[in-house]
Amino acid sequence: MSAFSSSAQAVIRRPVLLDGNQTHEHLSSEQFGDYHDLEWTANQIITKDYKRIALQFPDELLQDSVPIYHALKRAIGAERELYVLADTSYGSCCVDEVSAQHVDADSVVHYGHACMSKTYRLPVIYVFGKKPLDVSDATEKLLESFASSNASAESVILTHDVAHTHEEENLISALRSVLANRNISVSFSPIPRALSPPTTSVSEDVNSRPDSSENNTAILYVGAPSLRLTNLLLRHPTTPVHAYDPATREATLQSAKTNKLLMRRYALVQKARDADVFGILVGTLGIASYLPMIAHLRKVIARAHKKAYTISVGRLHPAKLANFAEIECFVLVACPENSLVDSKDFIRPIVTPFELQVALQPSPTWTGEYVLNLEEVLTRRPPEPSLEEDEEEDLDRPVFSLVTGRYRQAKRYGENDRTPVPTSSSSALILRDQDGTVTTLKDSAAGEFLQSRTFRGLEPRAGLDPPSVLQQGRSGIARGYGDDHRA
Repeated sequence: MSAFSSSAQAVIRRPVLLDGNQTHEHLSSEQFGDYHDLEWTANQIITKDYKRIALQFPDELLQDSVPIYHALKRAIGAERELYVLADTSYGSCCVDEVSAQHVDADSVVHYGHACMSKTYRLPVIYVFGKKPLDVSDATEKLLESFASSNASAESVILTHDVAHTHEEENLISALRSVLANRNISVSFSPIPRALSPPTTSVSEDVNSRPDSSENNTAILYVGAPSLRLTNLLLRHPTTPVHAYDPATREATLQSAKTNKLLMRRYALVQKARDADVFGILVGTLGIASYLPMIAHLRKVIARAHKKAYTISVGRLHPAKLANFAEIECFVLVACPENSLVDSKDFIRPIVTPFELQVALQPSPTWTGEYVLNLEEVLTRRPPEPSLEEDEEEDLDRPVFSLVTGRYRQAKRYGENDRTPVPTSSSSALILRDQDGTVTTLKDSAAGEFLQSRTFRGLEPRAGLDPPSVLQQGRSGIARGYGDDHRA
């Protein structure tokens, strides 16, 4: 076996190789400090008199955490404390306020890509990095793509990836100098470098701009293909989007992908409409509106006479969600850039709060409008039906499924007050405590699923079998355990 496996010492001491594109070993100390804005960050900390600062790094920037820590420590003085946060609880684009509160931090310095979701606990300083960008080439390629398909456009909206924030002034100046001669206006909202809750709101960029879908308007995006670009296409399905990729130095019209994206999401909406048991996945603890959204989803699901379970699993993984086999559809409450999950590898579909809201409408209608921002979903929620309308609903009416092409009889939960469930129901979950007391849980989707399984776990047999003699266990690592038979 030793010929086909490594020793235990080799496994522990093996170095972890990082992507060479993310390392900054070729940079001098001055270039390294300029890339990470060390002087500006230290001035922000001193000016705002932060005492305990958490430095949050994504996985690809962990190799820079030690030199950044020492450089900032020398700049801010010994009276201020710095803590490095790694292995964030959820997506690295969100501010991990939970980990920061573990060290009682009064501020967070967020490094790398950020979704710019509003927080409400701690002030945040953003350090996006400075990815290279050829402003002249980006302007030329975007204008060529724009002129070839939007000759009659009267205005454009510029947005970019946060890693190109250091070039946004040059980029907007170059575009305006050319388009001014064509009587085309350019709209742009700068991305903030710091947010202080609760008075400061999220940047009013194209992701939340309500008038970007007007006629004779186009969107120009600068950045590599990412979830931000995908969200941009879904959020503005009727607006042409021209994207420039700095890596390939090409600009293309991305709007052709919008219909395919919407079709995939609409298929998930239909699967959510067929589900009777939902799992609300807590995908963030740092967005200001995540608690109101969870409460709203539970109310919407209960009003539809369906069952909801709230689950916090950290980062999503197919093996984690496979433990909840009784749940038929998951709803992910997360930031806009982490909400769209390709659920083909998961046991059940994963939808967004907006998609669930569309699926649970009595008469599902979708105009193609798509909303990912949680605050906007809460403001656009449909009016609640009156008590008379709810009572007039036909409870026994079958529901037609567009997924299977057949009629189905939907299960109904939350009606114990109207129709008492007998204690002898086969779907009841029976719990036994140490005294042998039997407890029946009514209206339980998990209990019903447990009763339908052929294997329900090992029989306890409490007090029936004699206790076993304690024995010495195994020691070592999984690669090769060693039996210890010492007395």
